Amino acid sequence: MAIRVDDTLGLDDREITWEFVRSSGPGGQNVNKVATAVKLYFAIGGSPSLPEAVKARLRSLAGRRVNADDVLVIDARRFRTQEANRRDALERLLVLIRRATVVPVVRRATRPGAAAIARRVAAKRRRAQTKSDRRPVNESDD
Repeated sequence: MAIRVDDTLGLDDREITWEFVRSSGPGGQNVNKVATAVKLYFAIGGSPSLPEAVKARLRSLAGRRVNADDVLVIDARRFRTQEANRRDALERLLVLIRRATVVPVVRRATRPGAAAIARRVAAKRRRAQTKSDRRPVNESDD
């Protein structure tokens, strides 16, 4: 079964590994009996579904969530049920991948034009004149 990331990209569900562990947090007595927390594992380097550029951006966006084996680990324990935590982990993975598919716009350094420089200098001159007009008149200069 394929998991749709966006219109052009999909993941094979076999690329995702799930681990269910006991969760701290809400759940009452169930906390000690039921493994509701979810750990999602996604091997970035081993994924045939993602282009190399997207993989590189995904590693960068994920930060510390990518371990030494190039596996992205998402820990979901926000909800009381395993199914809700599973949906949460999968949605967080898809959001990360969608963000990684966006190619950042490269900033090109520009310089101010001649007219902009002239406007800036003229404004400085006007401001300097305003300030000098505020100074007290010195009678000895005349």
